[in-house]
Amino acid sequence: MEKKFGFYKMNVSEFEDYFLDTKVARTVLTIQEHHTWRPSYSVFDGQNHFELQRNMRDYHVNHNGWSDIGQHISIFPDGEIVTGRSFERSPACIFGQNSNAFCIENIGNFDAGGDIMHPEQSDSIIRVTAILCKKFDLPINTKSIVYHHWFNLSTGKRNNGSGGNKSCPGTQFFGGNKVSDCEANFLPEVRNIYNNLVDISPNTPILKYVSVSSAKLNVRKGPHYTQPIARSPLSRGVVVRVFNISDNGWLKISSKEAHWISGKYNSEVKKVEVKSNNVVSRLGPGQEFQNSNTYLKGEELFVHELDGVWYRVNMTTDWIRSTDLSF
Repeated sequence: MEKKFGFYKMNVSEFEDYFLDTKVARTVLTIQEHHTWRPSYSVFDGQNHFELQRNMRDYHVNHNGWSDIGQHISIFPDGEIVTGRSFERSPACIFGQNSNAFCIENIGNFDAGGDIMHPEQSDSIIRVTAILCKKFDLPINTKSIVYHHWFNLSTGKRNNGSGGNKSCPGTQFFGGNKVSDCEANFLPEVRNIYNNLVDISPNTPILKYVSVSSAKLNVRKGPHYTQPIARSPLSRGVVVRVFNISDNGWLKISSKEAHWISGKYNSEVKKVEVKSNNVVSRLGPGQEFQNSNTYLKGEELFVHELDGVWYRVNMTTDWIRSTDLSF
């Protein structure tokens, strides 16, 4: 493993050990697959992983105005993986769909007539996706693993590529960028690797989920503000799992480590599942508000606010009727 410009570079075996051992407090519900389009294979010389990652960060910060690089990791043509944005922060990769997501940028142009994906990169993409599903306890389906192409570029609505969409992650990404292509070609490969990974699901039951309400919330090694800092702070809006509650109201957010946060600076959220296909959300809590988004049966969401029978989900302006959700 190497480090440069604040990034780590590793092969897929190193990534598996590194990531499965890394404590991620943020709750992740979806894994996003992207391709960079630019940079493409033509600018990769086999040695410039860090330089290309730094250039992408500079573009995202200086041109897009983001606070950091958009993706959590990049996977290069030789299969090497380079870290990017903090795993504890939502990505900046699909408009309207970044809450509770993890973003993979696959270096190359995988549209028809573009780059032919190297087998080393293909193997890493499959294995990394399986590792993420294992780490975050996600089912291997097209609700948990999503392509940028399935979301309207302007609105963020999921329309499965019916109009106003990027081609990302490429029209030739594992046989195509359609939902059916993913189900036929990509998911079986991921599932095969997933089934052979060691089970790392927490043995301790999850008591509840909470959303951080302060700009930065310290994580400490015990249930009191005098305890030492255990790790980097959590940011506003991050949803974490609670495994224990102390007598003084502190919350334990790791099943294995002594990681605690104050119960004062968060609010409880409910994990729900969409009951049927094409559930329409509104921009406010009522039928009189404009349509906002469309959700599919089985999608998992977090409810952040209630207003009568309407629930606001996933730190967005999307409101869904309670009758369309199951708890």
